[in-house]
Amino acid sequence: MENLIIFLCLITLGYTAGTILEKKHYKSIISREELMLSLPAVTLKSVDYPDHQIQSARMVWGSAVISIDYFKRMLAGLRNIFGGTVTSYESLIDRARREALLRMKELAPEAAVIVNVRIETSAIGKNANKKGVGCIEAIAYGTAIVIDS
Repeated sequence: MENLIIFLCLITLGYTAGTILEKKHYKSIISREELMLSLPAVTLKSVDYPDHQIQSARMVWGSAVISIDYFKRMLAGLRNIFGGTVTSYESLIDRARREALLRMKELAPEAAVIVNVRIETSAIGKNANKKGVGCIEAIAYGTAIVIDS
């Protein structure tokens, strides 16, 4: 009985800590996205600026590796048994993609626009028994266009 109480306390502590950290990360992402609203990151076939106005074009990228907490991994395992949407992984992927886009934009603060943006995700750090996902990596990359003022 004592072991069960300790186990439940640890699960509750893990869930609480994971939820607090995830909410803190989302707040950070939202505030940084508001600061970066003036720098669009888009996929275009052509740029609306004349060639003589383009000062430089360079590749920029950002990557983020976000780990899943033990409680969410446990919930995802249950969801795999019964089927359905694995919402714990959805928030993980959302945070990783948004963080990667922000890091990419932070590399090009002088750019007018970032074009041909691509985002790729992959699961890394799988468990030894090859079940579950340990971390999600997201990489965002594109071409930052700097124009003459």
